[in-house]
Amino acid sequence: MAENSPTRGCMTIKPYGFALWDNVKNALDTKIQKVGVQNCYFPLLIPMSFLTKEADHIDGFATECAVVTHHRLAKNEDGVLTTDPSSELSEPYIIRPTSETIIGESVKNWIQSYRDLPMKLNQWCNVFRWEMRTRLFLRTAEFLWQEGHNVFETEIEARKDAELMLDVYADVFENWMAMPVIKGWKTEDERFPGAIDTLTVEAMMQDGKALQSATSHHLGQTFSKSADIKFQSRDGDVQHAWTTSWGFSTRSIGGLIMSHSDDDGLMVPPKIAQYQAVIIPFMKDDAAEALTSYCKTLTQRLNDNDIRVKFDDRDLRAGDKGWEWIKKGVPLRVEIGGREMEEGNVTVTRRDLGKSSKTTMTMDEFVAQAQTILDDVQNNMFNVAKERMESRIVDVDNLDDARAFFADEKQGFVRLDKTFWGTEEFDKICSDFAVTPRCIPFETPDKLIIGKSY
Repeated sequence: MAENSPTRGCMTIKPYGFALWDNVKNALDTKIQKVGVQNCYFPLLIPMSFLTKEADHIDGFATECAVVTHHRLAKNEDGVLTTDPSSELSEPYIIRPTSETIIGESVKNWIQSYRDLPMKLNQWCNVFRWEMRTRLFLRTAEFLWQEGHNVFETEIEARKDAELMLDVYADVFENWMAMPVIKGWKTEDERFPGAIDTLTVEAMMQDGKALQSATSHHLGQTFSKSADIKFQSRDGDVQHAWTTSWGFSTRSIGGLIMSHSDDDGLMVPPKIAQYQAVIIPFMKDDAAEALTSYCKTLTQRLNDNDIRVKFDDRDLRAGDKGWEWIKKGVPLRVEIGGREMEEGNVTVTRRDLGKSSKTTMTMDEFVAQAQTILDDVQNNMFNVAKERMESRIVDVDNLDDARAFFADEKQGFVRLDKTFWGTEEFDKICSDFAVTPRCIPFETPDKLIIGKSY
């Protein structure tokens, strides 16, 4: 899916991995646009002066910023290529860690009155944060994401929008990626720099650790004041706007891998799989042409039913091809040999259930049932992950029980009264066991969930 790049801290995403990201991206982009957001694009390089306008914001990213200081290369006296000293920029540029400041610079010119609001913008792009310890998909210096930036007339609209976009994220995770999530608020010390509120969707990986999977921020007037985003109100006064921002990244693919994989490799939910089914022929020289024709007929029939299918006719042993697709996590493997062809059958195995699901049926039956089977795979993957998460959330009444849970190295989250947050003993537990507050769940606003995280 991906490999480490020669560029420090970065990754090269291979075609199979990028196909998964592409399918997730397309699903999310469709939902984003349905709620009235328009796609756009802003520069990669941000003048340093833009970031320094918002002190809290830059403090949150200062140690992760990569800075461009020169605009030209030249050879030195030894013939070695280096930066040309005469090309030093009068103002350095920051490779975007996020785009609130540069988007604000444009938006302030696009908004004149309340009639221009709301303004909802999103861009799909890359960002760069100088990570010291990197891990493929989870934490790399450069990663892909979308960042939404919406502007509103009132605080109420902004708060509702932050909640709406979090719901969009939760829908993609649960209904497309089969990853159950907990929606909630971040504690004050975990908020996005400069935000009034940060909303999060937290997922639990198979090892019991949390993954902050996506966030949506109510920024209040923090950024509108620093960027001078003003509008004429309905009563004629000039007011600062209310803004939100929200982001979803390739980290989600890391979460997908850790949520659904097993000892045999990846397991991909059908809705986002590059191939929902792969057809593997067991070729014999005397029947190769007929078998190929049979497989192509099935491929076409599945394609006609909008099933994404791959006919693997490579010159490799069928067993080797089957093992490759198991590792890649394709939802359905369809094996066809001479006997299946003669009887008009196919043999189907579900990746989520393994060998026990191996079933032989007619081609007609499989074509008619394929989408239903895929839907069942999707639902089963979600239910397995949800049951696992719910079984590993432990309610405690006191901090002694919380300490005992983590001291026993149990896998999962602790849910406790949120009034414990910020106490000396709470902070000591977090320090002793490397746990952090994950969120204050919307469903239980008097509770706080804590756990280890990526």
